[in-house]
Amino acid sequence: MYINEWSVKKMSTKEQHLRKPEWLKIKLNTNEHYTGLKKMMREKQLHTVCEEARCPNIHECWAVRRTATFMILGDVCTRACRFCAVKTGLPTELDWQEPERVAESVRLMNLKHVVVTAVARDDLKDGGAAVFAETVRAIRRKNPLTTIEVLPSDMGGVYENLKTLMDARPDILNHNIETVRRLTPRVRARATYERSLEFLRRAKEMQPDIPTKSSLMVGLGETKEEILETMDDLRAVGVNILTIGQYLQPTKKHLKVEKYYHPHEFMELKEIALAKGFSHCESGPLVRSSYHADEQVQSAKANQ
Repeated sequence: MYINEWSVKKMSTKEQHLRKPEWLKIKLNTNEHYTGLKKMMREKQLHTVCEEARCPNIHECWAVRRTATFMILGDVCTRACRFCAVKTGLPTELDWQEPERVAESVRLMNLKHVVVTAVARDDLKDGGAAVFAETVRAIRRKNPLTTIEVLPSDMGGVYENLKTLMDARPDILNHNIETVRRLTPRVRARATYERSLEFLRRAKEMQPDIPTKSSLMVGLGETKEEILETMDDLRAVGVNILTIGQYLQPTKKHLKVEKYYHPHEFMELKEIALAKGFSHCESGPLVRSSYHADEQVQSAKANQ
């Protein structure tokens, strides 16, 4: 049963929180891989976006696929995006030993592919680019066969900072557009739609052989036409990989879900994205930016 826009308007304020459909139920798998990985993260004093952003796929990735997305530069973000569960405030952490700890953890986990992201660090002149780049280099030194994906913020739109990161030559540069143009001011803090497009365009210009990637959340009130426009905008700046997933409200303080998309709608969006020229598209209710990222890097390189 679908709840259309008219029926939502007629509901009381209390009833306007849409109930999660059956296809969003998750089977938890807390085996020894999951508990072991969690223990190692704490011992190494590392943060993961899997935990901080309350990713719905944490049990699948940690327990079954044995993959994780490392979040460097601390766990306090300088931005307060209305969709994100990562805590915000004034960061104090800048740990130059962190790159080596991440690299050692990648070695111990024997990862074939690793994703490295970070909180936005608008308090730093370089946006954290130097630590980001050193983390890439440290992983390379200890894990020469591991492919590396980086997921930075827009780094304040300072493209010297982006160059610092691109010069470290990650295998994939990922920067999330997050939502459609119209909703960006309401959904994202400090970031702009055009700045994210320009960030992705410059990354491709700096290192044309490195695949670029972006992610889109749906369910925030966008229209299908706006989703397709965003796809076109991303293709226009050379983005190779697209992920599309359902927005889930992390707490009552965050934006409400306006619509739960059916798996068939996600399949249609994937077909459209591939027809528009993306080399790879992950699209589904529980898809997040790093979901099955290990598979995407090979697909992207094959289609470069």
